[in-house]
Amino acid sequence: MTVGVVGLGLIGGSIAKAYKEAGETVFGFDIDRTIADFALLSGVLDGILDDSNIKKCDLIHIATYPEAAIDYMEKNAAKFAKKTIVIDDCGTKRKVCEAGFALAAQHGYTYVGAHPMAGTKFSGFKYSRASMFNGATMIIVPPVFDDINLYDRLKTILAPLQLKGLVFTTAEDHDQMIAFTSQLAHVVSNAYVKSPSAQRQKGYSAGSFRDLTRVAWLNEQMWTELFLENKDNLISEISTIIDNLSQYRDAMVNDDAKTLKELLRDGRIAKENCG
Repeated sequence: MTVGVVGLGLIGGSIAKAYKEAGETVFGFDIDRTIADFALLSGVLDGILDDSNIKKCDLIHIATYPEAAIDYMEKNAAKFAKKTIVIDDCGTKRKVCEAGFALAAQHGYTYVGAHPMAGTKFSGFKYSRASMFNGATMIIVPPVFDDINLYDRLKTILAPLQLKGLVFTTAEDHDQMIAFTSQLAHVVSNAYVKSPSAQRQKGYSAGSFRDLTRVAWLNEQMWTELFLENKDNLISEISTIIDNLSQYRDAMVNDDAKTLKELLRDGRIAKENCG
């Protein structure tokens, strides 16, 4: 299999390394040519992805920010071979999938939206690793939901990532859920660590502080784009947590132990129910 990878940051670099480790031919492209050259010299790439080899690709992963993914597809859609499956690995799906499906229909190749549920607090090629996706799930937004042949092809071409499984959904459902499971967590963590107390926490903190602040260290450029693109869903989740926190605060202001105990119990039960 010949694979193209666009964007050689943490996710794209890990994708490239996973396919290369599996013995596949890998071409890669990054807007920063020095990164692509380093990947080539280090043996991760067999060549730079360009017009000379793009049609050879059976699979192209686009692991960039959503706007950059759309821009790349618009500029290169006419160059993709009909056999090629083009997958974007962006963190939001509605805007990129709308563009991706339209371009694929126009030019005759197959496009699939995807989002691998893996990563670290670090970014960049130097932190990428072939094992990044081992045991992780990948969310898939397919063009249709009744194409068994496409499902089988996806299982085959994604096998080198050693995923635990694929979760099929719509772009709308993806963005709604990711606002809660990922984006809200990053907002809360980033806001929580801004307390003046955070600068005096050493010696007073253990696992709770570490867990809640882990994703406060983030790539602000990437998350700004993702948050704004999905702001309708994320604002709704932020409003919900503000309302919930207000109930805890009000119970304490009023010395209402009964209500506070009920709120804490309800939260415990909610956690038990969601796993």
